[in-house]
Amino acid sequence: MTAGTERRVPPEDRAASEPTTPIQPDQRRSLRARYGRIIRFAAAQMVLAWWFELTLPRIGLGRFAARGRVARWRSTAKRFRVLAVELGGLMIKVGQFLSSRMDVLPPEITKELEGLQDEVSPVPYPQIRTLAEAQLGMGLTDAFASFDTHPLAAASLGQAHSATLTPSVTAELGFAEVVVKVQRPGIADVVEVDLRALRRIAGWLSRVRFVSRSVDMPALVEEFAHVSLEEIDYLHEAANAEAFALDAAASAVASAATAPSATEPDRSTSSARVQAPRIAWEQTTPQVLTMEDVTAIKANDVAALHRAGIDPHEVAAAFAHTMFDQLFRTGFFHADPHPGNIFVTPAHSTTASAGKGWHLTFVDFGMMGHVPETLRTGLRELIIAVAMRDSRRLVASVELIGVLLDGADTDELERSLTGLFARFGGMGFAQLRDVDEKELRAFSTDFESVVRDLPVQLPENLFLIIRSLSMVSGLCSSLNPSFNIWEVVEPYASELIEEEKGGAAGTVAKEALTFVRLTLGLPGRLDSLVHRLENGELSVATPKLDRRVAGLELLARGVISAVLFTGFVIAGAVLLPVTTLGGVLLLIASVPALIHSLLTMLRHRTLSRRHRRL
Repeated sequence: MTAGTERRVPPEDRAASEPTTPIQPDQRRSLRARYGRIIRFAAAQMVLAWWFELTLPRIGLGRFAARGRVARWRSTAKRFRVLAVELGGLMIKVGQFLSSRMDVLPPEITKELEGLQDEVSPVPYPQIRTLAEAQLGMGLTDAFASFDTHPLAAASLGQAHSATLTPSVTAELGFAEVVVKVQRPGIADVVEVDLRALRRIAGWLSRVRFVSRSVDMPALVEEFAHVSLEEIDYLHEAANAEAFALDAAASAVASAATAPSATEPDRSTSSARVQAPRIAWEQTTPQVLTMEDVTAIKANDVAALHRAGIDPHEVAAAFAHTMFDQLFRTGFFHADPHPGNIFVTPAHSTTASAGKGWHLTFVDFGMMGHVPETLRTGLRELIIAVAMRDSRRLVASVELIGVLLDGADTDELERSLTGLFARFGGMGFAQLRDVDEKELRAFSTDFESVVRDLPVQLPENLFLIIRSLSMVSGLCSSLNPSFNIWEVVEPYASELIEEEKGGAAGTVAKEALTFVRLTLGLPGRLDSLVHRLENGELSVATPKLDRRVAGLELLARGVISAVLFTGFVIAGAVLLPVTTLGGVLLLIASVPALIHSLLTMLRHRTLSRRHRRL
């Protein structure tokens, strides 16, 4: 039995046997203070949002609130960024998580959080040694021939050290140089506190109607919690690394069996060029991960690639094809493919890549994504629709994936996508840079307003897919400024069309099936129409009635302001003999309400005269 087989035990069994350290009083106080800071920050931001987004619009000051909205969003994001850097732990992960949620948050917030780096001060070596030895059940001098006391890198959840395996283990595994990841002491307690605070905040937000209508906050937090808890289980990460390597090997064999056509790029070479570090299972526990040191050229180091005689354009194409294979074929993909996690290893660095020139080596498998077959089907349909520039089919694929919630009006979305394909379809990054900036900004603003008005919720794992694809685009364009993602998408779409439709006959059959589905679905649509009519849900355009309703709403706002004015005056008069300061403040507060009431009544009178003339 091999060492790898011996160590593949359930994480819970392994964790149960590991020694645990009780929380000390000082640490308990620190955790309480941490929880309080997170809760207070969230409460303060919620109060500000309640005042500016709900209260002021109800008294007719919506335009005033809207003028400073973007500045408030940026300010909130900046304050959160400072808090995340100070606290570390999961807060940096929260910022990185939120930066990818374009479906939930405005771009002003996501852009501010994009550059949040998971870099903190390293833990002193004595603490790392104590934890590692307790986990391994032996001294570091017994587990390793050498162990570097200076970390290679430090992050909020753990840090990495260089080490060398003992000669006996080296002879068994076939490699000696390793990287040892050790979790920060007490990080599990920090994660537990952070998740408890996030769950409480999500509970508050779920009671706010305009938030709960667009996003399920408790579900979003649980999704984040699931990813975070997996990331601090190093046995899980080690198993992911082995599964990834097996998938890469199987994909290489499958690709090699399919000869490329004269007009399509050879994808078999990109699949065969994927590697992952091997795991030293005997030196791996839930809090210590020992893996082969595969450090090589960083994927975005163009100068180093040129010095090694490697074409960066070829690396970009191979990397894009590799990620597409993971996302749309195997369904098991690296969810954090930033340049620090991708190395380009020249052939002379290992015998495994002999004859191929170089290969891509992925590291850090704590964050991996799984694509269920149903979601993969929808994604394949989406790829075909994008390649064919078919906006109707693209909307249908988005609905199939489950992004659009029930009741979404997709007509505007379909028209916007048609315009998008007509103007920008097929352009690469270099070509887009040549487009007039005003035109891009205008189209982006219009398209964003259409999408933002739709009831959207990303299904589980889809945010990881979007995050991965955005990283793929960024890395590929840094390697090849003229990189065109369409050149990768269209060959995949052609293959998928051939596989799933079976040629022209399959196309006809599918169109016939679509017609049958439409016919069979017609009675249901009619029934839905009748149901909406009975429930009074059917909307009818009535300009005159709309104008009357608008006038009544304006009048109601004026009445509310008048009531507030009266209440402030009475309360101020009552308090004045008791507390002069409180009474004066209330009387001063009544002035804006009076002004707003008078202005609203004046606007209502002008509007009524105009309606009578119409």
